[in-house]
Amino acid sequence: MAEITQAVTDLVDQFAKLPGIGKKSAERLTYHILHVHKSEALALAEAIRNVKENVRYCKSCYNLAEQELCGLCRDPGRQQDVICVVEQPRDLMALEQTGMYRGLYHVLLGRIAPLEGIGPDQLTIDALVNRVRAGGVEEVIMATNPTVEGDGTALYISSLLAETPVKITRLARGITSGSVLEYANKEMLSDALTGRQTF
Repeated sequence: MAEITQAVTDLVDQFAKLPGIGKKSAERLTYHILHVHKSEALALAEAIRNVKENVRYCKSCYNLAEQELCGLCRDPGRQQDVICVVEQPRDLMALEQTGMYRGLYHVLLGRIAPLEGIGPDQLTIDALVNRVRAGGVEEVIMATNPTVEGDGTALYISSLLAETPVKITRLARGITSGSVLEYANKEMLSDALTGRQTF
């Protein structure tokens, strides 16, 4: 069996630690790095170093930022009286890609998951409540994932904000446009019936 250098073995091991990357994928990535021009490989290494050294959480909404506030919080064109609550920065990015939402966000950095030992104090819920109580917010949109933990987290936050005059809404759920009822599962149909609107 051919001997592989320690440097190659170490890089395969590091790639294999990434989520969704198995041993074979890690080997393919390693050999790709070996075959690209040195400048391209070093650009990847520099991008990783730059992210680890310069990216932090926004002081206001906990989105990813390279300054004290993220670009969305600094944007005067955003609607200041609406906050959309999401679990992770990647959820924020997904909503931004629609181009349909122009308000602010609040990133929880997770969801309440007692079985995993994650409680409300490990999230940014207190910061959200403080933002709302500071005034100027008219609506909080719960955009947590439609899971038991996501719904539980939204319910918990809603109870904390119950005494405030803020309108609390959640993303619509149910049947997607172009789908057929017979192929929808019962959870989708239940959400569609519960969240029905005037025609």
